[in-house]
Amino acid sequence: MIGVLTSVLSFIVAIGILVTVHEFGHFIVARRLGVKVLRFSVGFGMPLWIWRRRNDETEYVIAALPLGGYVQMLDEREAPVPEAELPRAFNRKPLGSRFAIVAAGPIFNFLFAILAYWVIFMVGVDGIKPLIGAVNQDSLAAEAGFQPGDRITRIDARDTATWNMVFLELLDRSLDGKHVTVTVVDADQVERRRELDFDRLPAGIDRSNLLQAIGLGMYRPTLEAVIGTLEPGGAAEQAGLRVGDRVVAVDGRSIAQWEEWVDYVRAHPEQELEASIERDGRMIAIKLRPQRVTSEQGDIGRIGAAVRLSPDIDDELRARERYAAPTALLVAAQRTWDMTWLTAKMLVNMVRGEVAASNLGGPIRIAQYAGASADAGMIQFIGFLALISISLGLLNLLPIPVLDGGHLLYYLIEMVKGSPVSDQAQAFGQRIGIAFLLGVMILAFYNDIVQLFG
Repeated sequence: MIGVLTSVLSFIVAIGILVTVHEFGHFIVARRLGVKVLRFSVGFGMPLWIWRRRNDETEYVIAALPLGGYVQMLDEREAPVPEAELPRAFNRKPLGSRFAIVAAGPIFNFLFAILAYWVIFMVGVDGIKPLIGAVNQDSLAAEAGFQPGDRITRIDARDTATWNMVFLELLDRSLDGKHVTVTVVDADQVERRRELDFDRLPAGIDRSNLLQAIGLGMYRPTLEAVIGTLEPGGAAEQAGLRVGDRVVAVDGRSIAQWEEWVDYVRAHPEQELEASIERDGRMIAIKLRPQRVTSEQGDIGRIGAAVRLSPDIDDELRARERYAAPTALLVAAQRTWDMTWLTAKMLVNMVRGEVAASNLGGPIRIAQYAGASADAGMIQFIGFLALISISLGLLNLLPIPVLDGGHLLYYLIEMVKGSPVSDQAQAFGQRIGIAFLLGVMILAFYNDIVQLFG
């Protein structure tokens, strides 16, 4: 229950922030270009809160349905406009002004992503060094010559300090179906090059499990089941567990290493467990009940405890990406561009049928990711916001009527033909756009439900 509540609240906060950013882009550019803004609404439906500043013509609203928002501008196509106000009507503005106002929403989403990544890279983001633990037989990775103990250092010309960077680079190249040169340092500390042939990757695979699809496994050290840190207020602390406790058994089942303990806890959300604990040379029994949280793998148990790592293991596995402010800004802009380009290629390949439509997620999956990133910490949540902001900006630029991209398409046609697109054509396009978006929403909800209950 706590995990579901965290996911819902994180989803509402995330959507609220990103919708506000998007609509603020439309709002501020419209005001700067002399258009009268009647209402700035975050959410749709019944207003929950309405506010108007003194000497401000705009009504600010928070509405009941937090799945979008809008900026209502003075426009003769929506209601009669007094003659004195006609110069401030949106439809009376030059083509360039209308284009800028509509484009500002998606542009602000991309600017927000750059700002978010800038904060992340200045603070520093931790990752796991890309050490290979296992290579599946008869896989692309085995054919390329990958060996357990290889550490991936570069993919083509891009340095890869963490598994996250490796995954993004491989995902990008897998969508192009290219040969990829992967530079590794093997177990003998010799630099070698492995060639991956993505032309042979089966069509329609689940790209979220790309590493598994090509046969690469992450290195996982054998760790003793000793508690290193406790989350304040977590199930483990409430049950009486302490830092330094060694888990010997749970429900009569022997525990030899930390991964076994984690797997058992995750498999038993909201169920009472009886753990045998070794503390200061004596055995004690502790009962605890893992909290239920929603993750990418579905509902799992969580107690708020982390393993004790020796400094040697920590240095062996962890990598930190951090830059000075000017460099961090450049890296943030590059990361935003990379993620935008990658998302665009995913969409194109999905339309072609080369990426499974099951990769398309809706509000339920977004809420799960929001909750998981919020549980992982502020930096991870900011990274989630950056990624969703990029997706929101890109999707709104698609040339589909009712989206910003559809309006921009109409303006480009107007630029070429010298006159606006007819009202009849716009109305027909709007019906097609609504039908298309409704179909996409149904597919996304279907995928969410299949993942949730499948």
